[in-house]
This record gives sequence, structure tokens and C-alpha cells, in this order.
Amino acid sequence: MESFDFSNLLNIALTLVASLICITLHELSHGFVAWKLGDNTAKMQGRLTLNPIRHLDITGFIMMLVFHVGWAKPVPVNMFNFKNPKKGMAITAMAGPLSNVIITILFLFLYGLLFIPLADTIVGSYLLHFFELVAYISLGFAVFNLIPLPPLDGSKMLYAVLKDEHYTAFMDYEGYGSIILIILMLTGALGRPVAVIRQLIYNDLMPIAQWACDMVAILFYI
Repeated sequence: MESFDFSNLLNIALTLVASLICITLHELSHGFVAWKLGDNTAKMQGRLTLNPIRHLDITGFIMMLVFHVGWAKPVPVNMFNFKNPKKGMAITAMAGPLSNVIITILFLFLYGLLFIPLADTIVGSYLLHFFELVAYISLGFAVFNLIPLPPLDGSKMLYAVLKDEHYTAFMDYEGYGSIILIILMLTGALGRPVAVIRQLIYNDLMPIAQWACDMVAILFYI
């Protein structure tokens, strides 16, 4: 009897964990920045937590597992607690995608830093693959969430540039945002452009991993 191949199952598990990390830190960043700007709504509702269950939107999470892009349950924000509601809302919305870019940079650096000592071992190769997954998924999460459609962060950043009445009219359709996003993803109308943009940015950031790998090689192996 042939032995069971655990590689596919392990890849699914790694993708699951990587997605949870990206979602959790993304939403935690929203809540933390809002709190620092004067709105404690997220804190009062228990969203300043590393517990990923508190941040999950099931539909958005399935999108992440299938397409490597998706969304989380939006952190509650009361913009009127900010000294400057428009500026505060824009900064809070931007905090999530920015955190994902930072995560991408950090994990690419870790990938390069540990590549030489880990690449020749089975466990090490899976760990390196996990670093790549986190970096790639996190960047996709950042790019995707900048799209100006509810419930994504891009729609909330519009508040900084739209007149109040126009923004209110736009957000009246927030309940349809998830449905529109799913349709666009399934038809490829949105997924392909996001994938192209993500890949272009990812390629530009890959030298970070190479730099870290070269640094280790110079310091310890040459």
C-alpha cells in the first residue's frame, strides 16, 4: 500500500495559518490605530486581540484560502471620536494595508536570512515555504483591501476625499459590497488584475530576501 502523501494537507494547513496571521494583524492594526487616535470602540468590543476568531469573516476567509486575497470582519470605528474625523478615518483605514506590507517585508527578510541554514532540510524547506506564503498572502491582502468597494479599506479611505453626503450615499450600498466582490473574484474580473499588481510589487520586494541571504553568506559562510 502506498503511503499517504501529506504534502497537500500540509500546504493547506500552512496556507490556513498564514492567512490567519495576515487577517489578525491587519484588523488589530486598524483597532490599535483608531484607539491611539481617540476612538476606543474596537477596544471596548474586544477587537484589540491576537485571537483570529474575533476577526474572521467566513466568506472573506474562504476567498483568501482559494484566491489568496480576501477580507476580514471590519473593525468597528466611530469616526466622530477622532479630533479630525476625515483624517482619522483615512489613517485608520490605511493602517491595515500598511501593516500587511510591513509583514511582507519582514517575512521576506526572514526567508532570506534563514535560507542557507534551512534550505537543505525537509522541515526547513517547509518553514521557508511558510515564510513565502505569509509574505505573498499578506501583500495580496494589502493590494486587495485598497480597492474602493465595501467592506474593503479603500471604501473607507474615500471618506477623506468625498463630501459627506456623497460618502453617505456610497456607503448605503455597503451591504452589497461582499456580493459584488465575490462575483468579481469568481469571474476573474478582479482577481487577475489584483494578482498582476501583487506580483509586480512582490518582484520589486524580493531583493530584500536576496540582501538578507547575501548578508548571512558573507558573515558566516565565506
